[in-house]
Amino acid sequence: MTKTEKILSSHGIRPTQMRSEIYKFLKRKQSAVSFSDLKKVFAEKSETNKTANRTTFYRNLKIFEDKGLIHQINDGTGVAKFAISDENVKGKYGSDLHLHFHCTECKKTICLPNKIPEESLPSDYKINDVNLVLKGICVKCKEK
Repeated sequence: MTKTEKILSSHGIRPTQMRSEIYKFLKRKQSAVSFSDLKKVFAEKSETNKTANRTTFYRNLKIFEDKGLIHQINDGTGVAKFAISDENVKGKYGSDLHLHFHCTECKKTICLPNKIPEESLPSDYKINDVNLVLKGICVKCKEK
């Protein structure tokens, strides 16, 4: 069993070839990717394999998200983006609570290492979703 297959299995996800490829692609990315970005990359790879359709990608992303393997980021652009969740952090709210940064120049969104301590959240409220996005200009764009 490969490392990717072990990771998928440990999250209760049956490791198919497509799921392994999607996971490895997301793991390599330095920034969050949109559904259409992901679809474009795999559509090019699967010209001969027509099983890689829109429903397959959406269903696999949904499974990954439900199992805590990835998280969805709403960075204010109107397009949901996805990134790998921290494997070592599992809290009361399902996944690790951390900040994101969205560059208004290059439009990339990245996960920041800063964690939000759960004890700083009010315990008498029921939290359904957390979306923490800082907006500005990244180092690469700033240097241009």
